[in-house]
Amino acid sequence: MNEILSVVNLTKTFRFTEKQGRFFRVGGEKKKALDKLSFSVNEGEIFGLMGPNGAGKTTAMRIISTQIKSDSGDVFVDGINVREFPLKIRRKIGFLSLDLKLEEFFTPSYLFDFFSALREVPEKQARERKERLFHRFGVNEYANERFSVLSSGMKQKVSLVVSIAHDPQFIIFDEPTNGLDILAARAVSDFLLELKKQGKTIVLATHIFNLAEKICDRVGFIVNGRILNPDTLCETSGTSSLEDMFFSFYDRCDRSCKESNP
Repeated sequence: MNEILSVVNLTKTFRFTEKQGRFFRVGGEKKKALDKLSFSVNEGEIFGLMGPNGAGKTTAMRIISTQIKSDSGDVFVDGINVREFPLKIRRKIGFLSLDLKLEEFFTPSYLFDFFSALREVPEKQARERKERLFHRFGVNEYANERFSVLSSGMKQKVSLVVSIAHDPQFIIFDEPTNGLDILAARAVSDFLLELKKQGKTIVLATHIFNLAEKICDRVGFIVNGRILNPDTLCETSGTSSLEDMFFSFYDRCDRSCKESNP
């Protein structure tokens, strides 16, 4: 398999004001979000980056998608260095994040057209893609409603549709089922499997074990900015559940940390 994403020794530290430190409950003025994070993703697979809230998943996704820069380390997408060529990367990827804030005054239809034009999608192709995706996720009924009046679940579906308006081959989803009810979450997970059948490569950040078991080919467990299982990224088709595997790695890591820091 061809390696399409390579993450090498990513380190990222955030600085906080005293007020922010109290709000986020971190001691001191700094928090290390990523600590020499490394993993790779093969072309055509769904890779899951799994961990609890605050583990570093979103920070890693934001660096890969060029939203923020790392302190050190490198990311390569299809051989292109993210730090050196961010515009090339943005043309290649689709990115859905909890941080994606769409203008609430506009309608889903306008937002899709805007982002399609921004990505230089031909008008006919954009119309056909909008019709297909809006129908697929039930957006048609709300296509001309202001984004502000939509339910949180519908907002999430519109955000997903907009993020892939340009039909990218490499897609990054940060908690894509967040805010969705069980029916909508099922529709999203089925859609991700459809994208894989189309040859897309997907990186999925999630803390939901059954979602990762259902759709991911491999997963990496991340805690405190580090991959717990760097030498043997887990195949999801194994006999143990992902939840059991995660806590096995976590307990082993926890014991190791205590032994090295008595």
